[in-house]
Amino acid sequence: MLDIGFLELMLIGVVGLLVLGPERLPKAARTAGMWIGKIKRTVSGMQREISAQLEAEELRQKLTEQQKKLDDSLKKAKQDVESIADAPSSSASTPAAKHDTDQRVASASARLDEALQTIRDETPSSSASPQDEMRAIKTDNAELNNADFKKDSNHQ
Repeated sequence: MLDIGFLELMLIGVVGLLVLGPERLPKAARTAGMWIGKIKRTVSGMQREISAQLEAEELRQKLTEQQKKLDDSLKKAKQDVESIADAPSSSASTPAAKHDTDQRVASASARLDEALQTIRDETPSSSASPQDEMRAIKTDNAELNNADFKKDSNHQ
């Protein structure tokens, strides 16, 4: 934050002693320390909230990508199934046509299985939703603010 060395702190202390006097200097130092602590906690809370928002946004993007992949795979499988459904009407009686139909069904089934396995593999293992994470962060911040209030009332 600030790059203040020992010499600068001594200078500030001497000036404070001259300006405030020996009776008010300890109280002023406590008050300044309390305010610096509040500022640090506030900044820390903001950093946690920002990082949580970024993580939630990353999760949303991953879910959107997974949904697109799943939709594409399902569209391909649907097209395969529709082509299989159309094929038997033209020539279902020959063994070659039946073998071709079985291969198409197997291919469509494999694509569906592959899409579902991809979704299962790439789904984040965290069971908490971004909204649950944000609620937990807000609760933590409220607890910190309550603790700050109690500390402030004890010092006064």
